[in-house]
Amino acid sequence: MFTKGLRKGFIAAGILSVALLTACGNNNADNNASSNASSNASSPASSNASSNASSSADAVKLSGQIAIDGSSTVFPIMEAVAEEYGKEQGDVKLAVGVSGTGGGFKMFCNGEIAISNASRPIKDEEKAACDGKGIAFTEYKVAFDGLSVVVSKENDFVDHLTTEELAKIFGTEGTAKTWKDVRPEWPDEKIVIFSPGADSGTFDYFNEVVLDKKGLRTDDTVTLSEDDNTLVQGVSGSKYGIGYFGFAYYEENVDKLNLVPVDGGSGSITPSNETIKDGTYSPLSRPLYVYVNNKEYERAEVKDFIGFFMNNVPTLSAEVGYIPLPDELYEEEKKKL
Repeated sequence: MFTKGLRKGFIAAGILSVALLTACGNNNADNNASSNASSNASSPASSNASSNASSSADAVKLSGQIAIDGSSTVFPIMEAVAEEYGKEQGDVKLAVGVSGTGGGFKMFCNGEIAISNASRPIKDEEKAACDGKGIAFTEYKVAFDGLSVVVSKENDFVDHLTTEELAKIFGTEGTAKTWKDVRPEWPDEKIVIFSPGADSGTFDYFNEVVLDKKGLRTDDTVTLSEDDNTLVQGVSGSKYGIGYFGFAYYEENVDKLNLVPVDGGSGSITPSNETIKDGTYSPLSRPLYVYVNNKEYERAEVKDFIGFFMNNVPTLSAEVGYIPLPDELYEEEKKKL
C-alpha cells in the first residue's frame, strides 16, 4: 500500500531514486506516435495492485536504469507505481524527477529521459523538437484530475468563485488587487497569489481554460513554484492567499486548506471524485498522461515497467487521490503497448 506521507517527503527532496527504496523495506542496491484517447469521464477500478501486477513477477529478473521526469501532478502516480514495481524488479533503478511538464518534455525531446510525465498533451513545438532529434513516442492517458482552487483555512469569506473572477485575480489583465476588488462585500485586503510556474502543465492548463492564454500577472503579489507542496504551504500560511494545483494535493492537506467551488457557467461545482468523473467540474477537469520514447521502449526493462504501469495505474492512481479512467479506456490504452 502506498502512503501519501511518503510521497510528500519525496517531493520535498525533488528526486525519487528508486532501486527501489520502498516503505516496505525492499532495499535492493542497485510504435508509432499515438493519437489522443477519449477524455470521457472515468470510473474507479476495483482490483488490487497485486492482482493486476505484470507478468514480470514470474519472468526473468531484469536490471537497468530508467530515467523519468516531468509533471509534479503525475509524480504521485508514478512514484506509487515505481514503489510497487520495485517489489517485483528490485534491480531496475528508476530515477523519477519533478521538473514540471514543460521541463520534462525538454529533456524527453532531447533524449535525456525515457518517460515524460505530463498534465497536458504535448504541444506542437515540443513534437517538432522531438522530431528534430528523431525521437518517436507513444502517449498513454493514465488518469483524470480536477485542478483545484484553494484558500487558507482562515479564509471565511470565499464561498465560490466564477471563472471570470479567477481571471480577474490571476490574469495579466486582471484588475483585482484586493479581495474587495473581487466582490465589494469581501475584505479590503491584498490578494496573495501562489501559482505553478511556466514549466508546469498545471499552469498551462489554467492559462488556457481560465486566462484565455493571456498569462499570469507578474507583480509582487505572485509566488511561483513547480513544487505543489510549496504552494500548499504558501496558501495555508496566508489568510488572504489563493492558489491552485491537482486535486490529490488538496486531499492530502484538507486540514490546512479550504476548497473553492468554481462556477464555469453552469453553477458552482466543488471538485470531487464524482464531479471530476462525470465531467460536471468544468472547465477544470483534465486528463493526465505519460509519454514513452519508442526506442527506449525496446529495452526489456522499459517495456516491462510500462506494462506493469498500465496494469496497475487504475488502482494506484485512486490510492493517491486521482480518478481512474473507465476500464474500457484502459483497455484501449493498453493496445498501444
